[in-house]
Amino acid sequence: MKKLDRFILMSFVGPFFGILVIVIFIFMLQFLWVYIDDLVGKGLGFKVIIEFMGWGSCTMLPISLPLATLLASALTIGFMSENSELIAMKASGISLARVMAPLTVAAAVITIGAFFTLNNLVPLAYNEIFTLRDDIGKTKSEINIPTGTFYDGIDGYILHVRSRDKKSGMMYDVMVYDHTGDKGNTSLTLADSALMKMSKAKDYLTFDLYSGINYVEDNTMAYMDTNLTLNRTDFEKQSLIIPLKNYSFQKSSSNRFSEQSKAMSLSKLSHGKDSLTNRLDSTISVQEKMIVEAQAVNYRTQLDTAFTLDGRSLMDYSSLKWRNTGDEVRGIQNAMAMAEEMEQRMEQYQDEQEEDAWLLRRVNSEIFGKFAKAFACFILFLIGAPLGATIDKKAGVGSAAIIAVLFFVLYWVVDITGTKLANDGAMTAAEGIFLSTVVLLPIGIILTNRAIHDKSIINTSKFKTGWKQLTFKIKSMFSKTRIVYFGTPEFAVAPLKALVEGGYDVVGVVTVADKPIGRGQKVGESAVKRYAVSKGIPVLQPLKLKDPAFLSSLAALKGDLFVVVAFRMLPEEVFTMPPLGTFNLHAALLPQYRGAAPINWALINGERMSGVTTFMIDKNIDTGGIILRQECRISDTDTAGDLHDKLMPLGADLVLQTTQGIIEKTIETRVQRSFIQGSEILHPAPKLTKELCHVDFNASTKEVCNLIRGLSPYPAAFTELYREDSQPPVQLKIYRAEKFDLPASLSGTPAPGTILSDGKTYFAVATLDGAVALTDVQLAGKKRMEIKAFLAGFREPESWKVTKGSSHSEIMKTRQSGE
Repeated sequence: MKKLDRFILMSFVGPFFGILVIVIFIFMLQFLWVYIDDLVGKGLGFKVIIEFMGWGSCTMLPISLPLATLLASALTIGFMSENSELIAMKASGISLARVMAPLTVAAAVITIGAFFTLNNLVPLAYNEIFTLRDDIGKTKSEINIPTGTFYDGIDGYILHVRSRDKKSGMMYDVMVYDHTGDKGNTSLTLADSALMKMSKAKDYLTFDLYSGINYVEDNTMAYMDTNLTLNRTDFEKQSLIIPLKNYSFQKSSSNRFSEQSKAMSLSKLSHGKDSLTNRLDSTISVQEKMIVEAQAVNYRTQLDTAFTLDGRSLMDYSSLKWRNTGDEVRGIQNAMAMAEEMEQRMEQYQDEQEEDAWLLRRVNSEIFGKFAKAFACFILFLIGAPLGATIDKKAGVGSAAIIAVLFFVLYWVVDITGTKLANDGAMTAAEGIFLSTVVLLPIGIILTNRAIHDKSIINTSKFKTGWKQLTFKIKSMFSKTRIVYFGTPEFAVAPLKALVEGGYDVVGVVTVADKPIGRGQKVGESAVKRYAVSKGIPVLQPLKLKDPAFLSSLAALKGDLFVVVAFRMLPEEVFTMPPLGTFNLHAALLPQYRGAAPINWALINGERMSGVTTFMIDKNIDTGGIILRQECRISDTDTAGDLHDKLMPLGADLVLQTTQGIIEKTIETRVQRSFIQGSEILHPAPKLTKELCHVDFNASTKEVCNLIRGLSPYPAAFTELYREDSQPPVQLKIYRAEKFDLPASLSGTPAPGTILSDGKTYFAVATLDGAVALTDVQLAGKKRMEIKAFLAGFREPESWKVTKGSSHSEIMKTRQSGE
């Protein structure tokens, strides 16, 4: 056995047995609660009680073993995950499937052991517990004569005691009525005081009576003599011995309950099943014979062709007619009486079959139950281990245990339901008993498969978020937090929409002033303004953020919280105004890419990961304390537009979480330098310039491709095409490009900026280390089009040249400023 396997097994075995003991103890409390009335007041010895509890604990094993396996597997893997041991194993190349391998073997061993336990130990325990319960039930309660009332707890006697000395046990003013004779109530003893003693074997009771009188009436009357004799005897001390039965516990033979289905092993159940089946078949055979020979079937030979065709033809029923209406009525009444008689007979036969059929169903259920309950240990292991492996570290291993218990409750309910349906005959024994297996086995396989492939099973944070949102909505019904929203472009619409639809009270929106756009110079409104107007939200459009009139209007909104998404830098007079502060949504993982164009610069620099960040605004640009971050993976073909669309819903969700957290005061900020790892270089994200957009092909192919997709679709990278005939250069915007493999027929390496094309299918430009093929372009004054459509109207492409661009130098300047 390898050290890893030994470590994992040792981590599992201890919790398994510990949990098993705890679970049995918990179920035993319920067991004692049911039988506490049978145990108390019987004077049972300590040994009897321990034996009763011991066998009772064994009867709890069918339900305790699956639960212990479930919780032990969940906690073992859960603690490994919580203590980062599981992460260390995965980092060293050990998969979760390999980690679960020794536990799977242990679960299989537990399953096999559970089967033998259910087949051998549990039936014996039920046999013993049935016997003990019956013997204890026959044992009478201890004699405790109350004062001031007549006590008839002793067979044949009625006693009355006026008072008792608790220290000495002496009873005063005692009356004893003796009913043991055949002549009724003929003996009465009155005593000033008395002491009662029980023999050690509890087979007789001794009353020592002091200073009393004994009255005995002779009810014997002779013929013609109606006189009765009353004898009175005074005494100073008299001892009355009363024989007792069943006051001491006597254990009987346990063979009386060996025929109970729960007290039978698999071999005995199989034998009993055969006996019941034969008896039921015999009963049905007898009943069938009795039905055929019943008086109600008087003319049964009419349908017997062997009889009817013996020299005769079949009766023609169509020719039969009633002689008169009276005969018809009597015939119908006679037929109805016979039908009712047959119906009653069938009901009687059904009742006769039901007892054997019910016993047979119980036996079949017990047979299948031994396999199903043992296999449940393995099924619940398949549920518990994945739950432990995929726990939410914030919630801790306790969340996995709680969810595991819920799965066990599901198993328990389904198992009880299936067993009842099987015993009642609504389902076959196999269907009812294995119903829990059919329900939970697919769940266990799915959970295990997701855990092995590192897929989350249950995201508890989403449940927490949903609960917080519910409580927030309830609170907001009484007092809502007033929010003022700052934003301009389409990217800022999704968070605003999420806030409005989430029930938050957005009392105002601040956006840029309307300005002429396009060739027609029509006045254009920002995307945020259009949405705000559609929802009836007041809009402020200041030209200057420090304008006193704007500040006055902003203060009049009485905002409790300011939310900023894709807006200008706010002056201190603005972001310090709300009592809950002002936070901003940034389209990058701060502290990386501080600035105005984080999406573009992440792609220009060839990043594989981006995201969104919310942070509290301070006087510097994008330097405030970070609240929340959400990562987003960048694919090799993503453009700035694609990444924009990916980040927009993530940003909207993050704004909701941040807003709710600030209102509920459940979040904390972290300084940005805490996210910097080692010698990590921070990359800035300054504004995009025309010089950056002008492609310099005297750079690597990768840099040129990243630049083009980082600027697509807006503002778009471009190059300028010109000919030697001194015509002015023509701008060509580039929206998509890809690495181009140089043709084998090409002689030599083309200089950077050289145009390569076949005039029909491709248009490429040589770079420092290869070439890039332009696939989506727009010539000045033309529409945007695919390269084939472009070449259809662009003649002699190789006769054109590109002007020297400035993008490479701009990229180098930006990177140096970050360093």
